[in-house]
Amino acid sequence: MYKTLIFGFLFVFSASLAAQSGFFLNNNKRKVRIPFKLVNNLPIIQIDVNGTPLSFILDTGVKSTILFSLEEADSLQLRNTTPVMLQGLGSGGAVEALKSLNNKVKVGKVIDNNHSLYIIFDSTLNFSPRMGIPVHGILGNEFFQNFIVKINYSAEVITVYNPQKYTLKPCKKCEDLPLHFMGGKPYISLVIEAENDDETVTLLVDSGSSDVMWIFDKRNFIKDVPKNYFNDFLGLGLSGNIYGKRTRIPRLSVGDFHLKEVNTSFPEEDAILKARYYEERDGSVGGGFLSRFTVTFDYANKLVRFKKNRKFRDPFNYNMSGITLEHEGVELVKEERQASVNTNRGNQNQSLTVNSISITTEVHFTLVPKYVVVAVREDSPAALAGIQVGDEIITINGKPCYQFKLYELIELFSSNEGRKITIEFNREGRANRVKFFLKSVF
Repeated sequence: MYKTLIFGFLFVFSASLAAQSGFFLNNNKRKVRIPFKLVNNLPIIQIDVNGTPLSFILDTGVKSTILFSLEEADSLQLRNTTPVMLQGLGSGGAVEALKSLNNKVKVGKVIDNNHSLYIIFDSTLNFSPRMGIPVHGILGNEFFQNFIVKINYSAEVITVYNPQKYTLKPCKKCEDLPLHFMGGKPYISLVIEAENDDETVTLLVDSGSSDVMWIFDKRNFIKDVPKNYFNDFLGLGLSGNIYGKRTRIPRLSVGDFHLKEVNTSFPEEDAILKARYYEERDGSVGGGFLSRFTVTFDYANKLVRFKKNRKFRDPFNYNMSGITLEHEGVELVKEERQASVNTNRGNQNQSLTVNSISITTEVHFTLVPKYVVVAVREDSPAALAGIQVGDEIITINGKPCYQFKLYELIELFSSNEGRKITIEFNREGRANRVKFFLKSVF
């Protein structure tokens, strides 16, 4: 599953990326609250671009606003466009885009009347099928520059504070870490344990990556004897697919907060060469890490605050099925529903009898999401059971697949080792049924 969907992009433009710092709170309010939907550890917020409502990922790992999936936003009016080239993570080359100036962007009561954004027309960069919900773009960390921003991952609420009317108070149950910036993006230093030694690493804070942590250097972490990793698809970057290795490290420390047996990914070198060239960092931490806290960003004072939430002690799980699914369009499903029951009664010898029963049914045709297997990890339980790329999933554990959200299936496949999974699927017009048990890779 795309639990590790990656949106950490590095940008090299043929035009200047001058920072737009125009967001402000409407009516000079002290604070506003913005609800979001947490999907695969990614905060999905509703924003308004030139009067058109859209869904965006809030992404601290990207400097500017990026728009894609335009087929779902064909009424959007774009202003003052010029062509540019974008280069991001992944092994592919640069992609063509447009830079658009002087746009009005609203996030609740947070407004920018002169916002720049970048439009990508490459249809392969449509992330909506990977997420299972419409996603039209990425709102970068320009959103954070003029405010103190608290992301409550547990309550799925973002609170934006006016720094002229609000100051962070001391918090005994929090860990405050210094933020430093490279290329307009935020970085922190954390301590990881490697071969019983502690090592301080510089990591990009990347709310647009659903992974827990990426480390660029494999030394002291990846071993073949005994083998402590598996190869996997890590995510989709702006410049193509990203593959690498997954393992666990013994400990990740945030001040006095300690996370144990932490999922860690090691992307292949060809996907991160540009990131390592332009940014002096050891890797990144994403939503799988951030979602275990309430995180408060204070860019002006170069500080980030972490407060543990109820997910802090949850174990780190990988997809134990080995299946990666994608939302591939919709299909028509016929459902028969009982509309009413009518009874005709007679009276014989003072006793009530039922002479007839009339049951009326209604037939409904509904468009529902269609889920297709796009990858199967080698030697995984699903692969050994016979699941193949291209199989259309019909039911899971007796429940029609379309009754699940895609992120619910991700959670199911990452739940408990030993859990029984029964899948009915369609392959070349023939129905098939298999069962397997979720199995931890380690």
